[in-house]
Amino acid sequence: MTSALRANKLAKTFRKPFMGTRVEAVKGVSFVVETGEVFGYIGPNGAGKTTSIKMIVGLIFPTSGTASIFGTRAPSPEAMSRVGFLPENPYIYPYLTPREFVSMCARLSGVSSSDLSRKVERVIDRVGMTEAIDRPVQALSKGMTQRVGLASALVHDPDLLILDEPMSGLDPIGRKDVRDLILDERARGKTVFFSTHILSDVETLCDRVCILKKGEVAVSGKLDELLANTSRVVEIALDGVSAQLRGKLSERGWSGKSMGDHFVLEVPAGPVVREVISAAYESEAAVVSVTPKRETLEKIFSRTL
Repeated sequence: MTSALRANKLAKTFRKPFMGTRVEAVKGVSFVVETGEVFGYIGPNGAGKTTSIKMIVGLIFPTSGTASIFGTRAPSPEAMSRVGFLPENPYIYPYLTPREFVSMCARLSGVSSSDLSRKVERVIDRVGMTEAIDRPVQALSKGMTQRVGLASALVHDPDLLILDEPMSGLDPIGRKDVRDLILDERARGKTVFFSTHILSDVETLCDRVCILKKGEVAVSGKLDELLANTSRVVEIALDGVSAQLRGKLSERGWSGKSMGDHFVLEVPAGPVVREVISAAYESEAAVVSVTPKRETLEKIFSRTL
């Protein structure tokens, strides 16, 4: 099966005006998004996420490298006809209503006149904007405007959704609605590529992730494999820990801290757990709990950066 999106050594160098200083925003980024998956594109501010997305959809030209969408070189009219794109800060004409703006986007995307009204009303309902469908956009909140932008990306039923910070400006209910919509699109066989700073959303939604660091790919792969391949940690809570036991644990590099009535430390899973428990029993300390802790994407992200 042809990959939905493929980036091959995409790079972009900007020149600052007047001084002519070169800034390498993206440095040879490569990744593959398979058909039917949800792909998370993450990294800190300035990592190059939005710049590389703009190169893929044709808003700026790459300095070098290529991209393809369903096997067709991007950006081309053929490739982009299968894409729904939500930019980080969508601009929507303030004097139009959601119905008028989404209708305009639908016509530009090739939706026929006979289907136009039905598709526009349906997609506006999907993003929860039916009550404001005929209200001028200038009277809408930032979160409501974000929903209208999402509707414009969905109206022509694209095979690939490219969403740059789709949760921006949304309240918790709005974020849940967008998460549900992304999962619904995947269930329909669509492909979703989105960038975000909200790592919990990535863990909930994504099949695979790519982490950028200073314009380069730092980590990439299936999310479950990335989490499984990282070191496991066990949290041990002890009671009645003497100064002698603390010193003994510290000498072995197993320092902990007091939390309430307990002394808590984290150690690698495996033989170390048995050694700590044995040392506790020898010192007549009580073992309150032994809790395996699953590695999180946030920890991988922090270590990467």
